[in-house]
Amino acid sequence: MGLKDRLDEDRLAGQHVERGGVAHWRQRLLSEINLDDLAMLSLEQRRIRLEKVVGHLLSREGPVLSDRERGNMVRRVVDEALGLGVLEPLLADESITEIMVNGPDNVYIERRGRVERIDTAFASEEQLYQTIDRIVSQVNRRVDESSPMVDARLPTGERVNVIIPPLSLSGPVITIRRFPKPFTIEQLVGNGSLDEATGVLLAALVRARFNIVISGGTGTGKTTFLNALSAFVPASERIVTIEDSAELQLQQEHIIRLEARPPNIEGAGQISIRDLVRNSLRMRPDRIIVGEVRGAETLDMLQAMNTGHDGSLATLHANSADDAVHRLLTLASMSEVKIPFEAIRDQINAAIDVIVHLSRYADGSRRVSEVSVVASTRREEFRLQPLLRFEPHRMDLSRAVTGDFLRFPLPRHVAARVYNAGESVPASFGVAGPEPAAPQDGRAQHPTGGLL
Repeated sequence: MGLKDRLDEDRLAGQHVERGGVAHWRQRLLSEINLDDLAMLSLEQRRIRLEKVVGHLLSREGPVLSDRERGNMVRRVVDEALGLGVLEPLLADESITEIMVNGPDNVYIERRGRVERIDTAFASEEQLYQTIDRIVSQVNRRVDESSPMVDARLPTGERVNVIIPPLSLSGPVITIRRFPKPFTIEQLVGNGSLDEATGVLLAALVRARFNIVISGGTGTGKTTFLNALSAFVPASERIVTIEDSAELQLQQEHIIRLEARPPNIEGAGQISIRDLVRNSLRMRPDRIIVGEVRGAETLDMLQAMNTGHDGSLATLHANSADDAVHRLLTLASMSEVKIPFEAIRDQINAAIDVIVHLSRYADGSRRVSEVSVVASTRREEFRLQPLLRFEPHRMDLSRAVTGDFLRFPLPRHVAARVYNAGESVPASFGVAGPEPAAPQDGRAQHPTGGLL
């Protein structure tokens, strides 16, 4: 539904509204504007035009208001007519990373890792439903009793999930996830998410084409960390990204971005992550990056990693690095192809090189809590060898989480692979057992420098 159709529908639905309220002035605004002219303007031009019209209406017909009250009224009326109403100021606040609407009267936000309830509320459940309709209409979806759950994305990139009764007993629920600007590894080191030596090591592992899985719970920063790691993929390589909902913000030039498609209103036309993973193998990728593996596509991803697509990256929901490998086993077994668990375990042992596990702590901070190498080989039970572990201190009165990053030596075969790729192992990690010989050209001696 286009802007003109949406505003026209609002105008026709203009049932009785209380004079002086936002809904009243929105209806007066819709009766004054020329929809055909408005549809020709950019979003910013539309907002400027509507603000002028509302200002004239308030001057001519409205009550006596202070400059501040008048400005607030103009903004709220235009937000209602053009945007998402009471959600617009929240979307404009860059410090907010999540917006959670639990019915018309309960709105929560996440800011700096902490969830808090705010005073914002919808005037009625009807107004909340109107906002939902505007969100889903932008992606040609609908929400009703026959289809009470939907995922969408706002034009500005935010991911939205909507669920309504009868599935939700709390009334209509909206969850909007914001994606901040990409962080670099240097910035993550600066805010304490990991230490500098680990940043150097992970950069070397990416450039050396290790297959890396980033695991963690909801909201631990997996996508943010994947973005940061992807910066170390050489610009000369062809990257194919595959996501359920496009979130990655890679900076390289040669990127093919693929996004899954849900079924349409008739239940047809679905394109799954698995379909995209299979198709990506025909696109001559140097690297495949999967935003999140969560089902049968895991088996296809493992097979891709085992057939020459080294250096692939993916994220996964898990509670620990050890849990991550077992969850990969479970997800890969969901394929309709009946493969014994032992064979899938062999695929994981051969495909996955490193697991980076992220955790969110009580103070809202997010850190790399574990980095482990998959040390098991074919026909072996899963065996992980830690490279890094974060050990938190006892929480003090400030409630801030502090701790130490404990480092462990790299297995010899891992260090040898890093050296052979022309990369280096930070001296603070070291190598278990006799040190492998460095390349004869001397490119990769033990480094002690900063981030690469």
